[in-house]
Amino acid sequence: MTDVFAPLDGQTLQGLGPLELAHVGDGVYELLVRTHLARRGSGKVGEKHRAAVAYVSAPAQAAAAERLQSLLTEEEQHVYHRGRNAHVHGYPSGCTPAQYHAATGLEALFGWLWLSGQQDRAGELFAHVLEDDHAS
Repeated sequence: MTDVFAPLDGQTLQGLGPLELAHVGDGVYELLVRTHLARRGSGKVGEKHRAAVAYVSAPAQAAAAERLQSLLTEEEQHVYHRGRNAHVHGYPSGCTPAQYHAATGLEALFGWLWLSGQQDRAGELFAHVLEDDHAS
């Protein structure tokens, strides 16, 4: 049986494009948000959904990406920039192109961290997003 949590080897990870990383990172980031909200206690599902959207919207992710910049290693910066600079086909209403690109960069970073087996680092960065969020 394949270990679904085993990190990808370096060659496979290098072969993934930034939008593939962002695709995985979107799910990782969403799971971190939902886990955080579950830890806050029970509540109505609709309220939890609205709270999750407040974290995972492109403007919120862009703000999170900006707050994390000073914490990223050189390699993490490289992955973030690959995602941010990826050619996307349009962007949703409710955000600017710059916000959407920054959010894509953040998702690529979280996807890369997850796939490279650095779940603890992903958690550390996400905790920093939460600290900054609660400080505001």
